[in-house]
Order: sequence, then C-alpha cells, then structure tokens
Amino acid sequence: TSDRKSIEPDVRDRMQKVLEGYHAGVLVKQVQLQSVDVPSQVISAYRDVTAAQQDQQRAVNDADTYANRVIPEAEGAAARILAEARAYQQQAIFDAKGQTSRYNQIYAQYKNAPGVTRERIYLETMERVLGGMNKTILDAGGGAAAPVPYIAIDPLQQKPAGASQPAGAAQ
Repeated sequence: TSDRKSIEPDVRDRMQKVLEGYHAGVLVKQVQLQSVDVPSQVISAYRDVTAAQQDQQRAVNDADTYANRVIPEAEGAAARILAEARAYQQQAIFDAKGQTSRYNQIYAQYKNAPGVTRERIYLETMERVLGGMNKTILDAGGGAAAPVPYIAIDPLQQKPAGASQPAGAAQ
C-alpha cells in the first residue's frame, strides 16, 4: 500500500510515453492506483516474502529486546566487579600496612630486648596454635629441660564433652 505512491508517478510517465508514441494528443495528469492484486502465479512467493519480512522484523525486535535487557545487566555486573576489586585492593593495602606496622613494632622491641621478644613471640605462637586443643604437659623431671607438650592425636580421645556414644559401644 505504501509503495502505491512511489509507483504512481512511474506508471503516469510510462503511460504518457506510450500515448505520445501513438500521437494521441492525450495528457496524463495523474494516476491513482485503487487496488493492486498480485498475479496468481506468484501469490505463494509473495506470501513467503511477506512472512520472511515479518520474521526478519520479529528477529530484529527480539534482538533489540535482548540487547536492552542484557547490556544494562552486564554493565551492572561489570560495575559490581570493579567495586569489589577496588574494595579488595583497599583491604589488601590496609592489611599490608597493618602487618608492616606490626612488624616494625616487633622489630623495635627486638632491637631493645632480643631474648625477651623471641620468647614472647614463641609463647604467643604456641598459644595461637595449641590454644583450642586438648593437651597434656609432661614435666621431664626437675632438670633444666623445658616441659614437653603431649597432644592427643587420636580422634576418639577428642570427642566433645556430653557427646553420646554410638549405639552398641561398650562403656
């Protein structure tokens, strides 16, 4: 239907040339197409073309809809990842600065009293490592040797207090 307006001037010009060829003395002022029917030989092809154009338009609309949905999601995900990376970067910097400051403090104490600092670090480490374990300290017997820690490695010895024994176990 929209193509009628573009065809009408072409039809008018062709009709005018044919009439001039016959020296008819007729001037065609306007051509107005009322209805345009597709020839019966090409109706199925015309329908196929129309269906293909509709499919193409549907695919374009689907792609636009998908792009309008996915692009903002991807931009949001990218912004979130960047924000997380920046936060991780800041946290890593703060952690490193804190560790450096702690090391510098320990080093300053170590310069003043190396033996005491070494012993304190050893005790703090032992407390951190062995703090939550069941352990028994054995005294080697009045000598100059330090006490020997005995750690129960057998998992049966480490059952929590108040835990019930499995059914059929001897008490």
